[in-house]
Amino acid sequence: MATSLYTPEQATKAHVHVFIGGLRFDRLMSLLSCWFIGGLFIDGWAHTHGKVDNTFFTPWHAVLYSGYFSMAIALIIVVVLNRQRGFHWLRSIPRGYELSLLGVPLFTLAGGGDLVWHTLFGFEVGIEPLLSPTHLLLAFSASLMMSGPLRAAWYRVGQKQLSGWSQLQPMLFSLTAFLALLTFFTSFAHPIVDTYLVTNVVSDGLKSRAAASILLQTVILMSALLIVMRRWQLPIGSMTLLMTVNTALMTVFSDSQILIPGALLAGILADVLLWRLRPSMQRVDALRIFAFAVPAIYYVFYFATLGLTQGITWSIHLWLGSIFLSGVAGLLLSYVLLAPQVPAETEA
Repeated sequence: MATSLYTPEQATKAHVHVFIGGLRFDRLMSLLSCWFIGGLFIDGWAHTHGKVDNTFFTPWHAVLYSGYFSMAIALIIVVVLNRQRGFHWLRSIPRGYELSLLGVPLFTLAGGGDLVWHTLFGFEVGIEPLLSPTHLLLAFSASLMMSGPLRAAWYRVGQKQLSGWSQLQPMLFSLTAFLALLTFFTSFAHPIVDTYLVTNVVSDGLKSRAAASILLQTVILMSALLIVMRRWQLPIGSMTLLMTVNTALMTVFSDSQILIPGALLAGILADVLLWRLRPSMQRVDALRIFAFAVPAIYYVFYFATLGLTQGITWSIHLWLGSIFLSGVAGLLLSYVLLAPQVPAETEA
């Protein structure tokens, strides 16, 4: 079949060929991303609860890899169908999914390498699974696939000012999955996983580790959040989704589900700020306040929940200072996103 000289957008306008892609495809891929990341956390739960025998073939891996295959098959089918409709191979890939398609063979390669790695060096224990080379390659390739709807939304012309759930739901689901992937692979330094460092008497070294984990997770959360806020005015409910889902997923490592209601309340309060402040690249002061307030609010509820349910051993100096520094970390990241203008030089 001859190669079409039209771009997907031109073809659609000219009614030459109907290009498969767009918002409906983004919605499908965002839902499959949720399946994919859900499988990862199910596998993580199995590892931390002694449900994994010394074999690669487990029901937990089945859920994880079926999520991968669902995304891979959807991507490949769409590319093949677009090619059959006359588009060039490169133009058959929906915009924003080029890297997602690259992630398909990379994940397969990493999966095969993981099987060989286990055969040669045994199965990882402790934090080793999070830092295993083959697992890191799996994480990288998965991130390329899961972030496809986010990139597609970013490149879509005319979406910059839209803030409704109907348009931004795929992007938000993709962002949630991507954020969860980052926090999964940094779970060795996560305050939700390490609640025992707050509720038990531990050494100053372990307290330092817990305080540092708060700063690390603040940087991860606010970096992801501020990047999308550069592009869109987020719809109300975005913060509740991100904070509640991520917290709920991370509790599988420590069975600390008691933290989920606090995360929900923190997300709702953050959404109230989102509604009242309307932070954006044009409303810089509101953006800075929001960047400070979001992590600070989250960790106020974190410490309050632990204090009310289990009791905390940290002094007021330590827990209050950690809350404040989380806000400072978010604030500093807002300056990375949007630095003050350099004054113009003037003649003496």
